[in-house]
Amino acid sequence: MSSENELSVTRYLAAPPAKVWDVLANRQAEWWCPTPWRVELLQQERCAGGRCRMVMHGPQGEEIPQDGIYLAWDEGRRIVSTDALTGDFQPSGPFMVGIWEVAPEGDGTRYTARARHWTAEARDRHLAMGFEAGWSAVADQFKALCEGT
Repeated sequence: MSSENELSVTRYLAAPPAKVWDVLANRQAEWWCPTPWRVELLQQERCAGGRCRMVMHGPQGEEIPQDGIYLAWDEGRRIVSTDALTGDFQPSGPFMVGIWEVAPEGDGTRYTARARHWTAEARDRHLAMGFEAGWSAVADQFKALCEGT
């Protein structure tokens, strides 16, 4: 199911779902940001309601902190998080719900990443921030890791 305020990217990966999940869940620092950006994972409580805290670092010294919660951590299948609440359940001016899914497809795996926004304005702001180029670059980095040895 999608929403009118959803943006998404998807890739077919020539890798088994177990490997794709392992990269998704355990190698996030290697693919989360389009290079030359990088992510520093500060806290991951891998369960619904668990804290999800990180800082994205840019090549010019930029720092973009993110503090949110997991809405779902469905082992082997799906991760859902939001910035609508901080890790201590304080409202934080929501921007989106992020959904990262892994599903068997033929001899490989379908990877889909979705950004669901509360408003059309937030969706459009994400587009203007470079959603298509950024999330596509990340999906390509993710694909290369999954299909590598």
